[in-house]
Amino acid sequence: MRIDPKRSRTKMVQEQIAARGVVDKNVLDAMSRVPRHLFVQDALASRAYSDSALPIGEGQTISQPYIVAVMSELLKIEPGHKVLEIGTGSGYQAAVLAEMGAEVFSIERIRKLFISVRKLLFDMRYFNIQLKLDDGTMGWPENAPYDRIIVTAGGPEIPQYLIDQLADPGIMVIPVGGQRRVQRLMLVTKDDGKIETTDMGGCAFVDLVGKQGW
Repeated sequence: MRIDPKRSRTKMVQEQIAARGVVDKNVLDAMSRVPRHLFVQDALASRAYSDSALPIGEGQTISQPYIVAVMSELLKIEPGHKVLEIGTGSGYQAAVLAEMGAEVFSIERIRKLFISVRKLLFDMRYFNIQLKLDDGTMGWPENAPYDRIIVTAGGPEIPQYLIDQLADPGIMVIPVGGQRRVQRLMLVTKDDGKIETTDMGGCAFVDLVGKQGW
């Protein structure tokens, strides 16, 4: 099945994202530009703009477009923000953040995904994205602090290493739950040394694996 990528993106943004209440123009514009079909396996390209998560191999997924939009909006990205992403996965979320004007530092723990995504993002000329193969629960201290942190996998708690690497003021969005694949999306803010968390609702992400994860 052949797709018209531009038309599919426009429909996705209008019907799956804007219609559900996402209003940040920076998010909507970025997701209208990023070619999501390039971040999925060829066999699934026809479903790239569907309202669902899709497998990308190695037991990982590319998140549902609406979830990508919600998390991106919660971050309140401004051009020039340093953003730490835990779980590069397909690279799609990193590309959306880059299109929003962020300088993205993204960590992936699975070598096969890391190698393929590194090539894809380089070929797409996303030079404001830096990648690292490592345990994401430990963060990337060499480049801290980060204005924003986004975690695209769910663990039993918020890793202290990530809290420590969040700028003040700063915002983190992370799924947290005591049961695997069942989490609450938490909005974490740091302001004048004070940490506050807000429950933004239920979600289901792949496992956050590492020293401070599962």
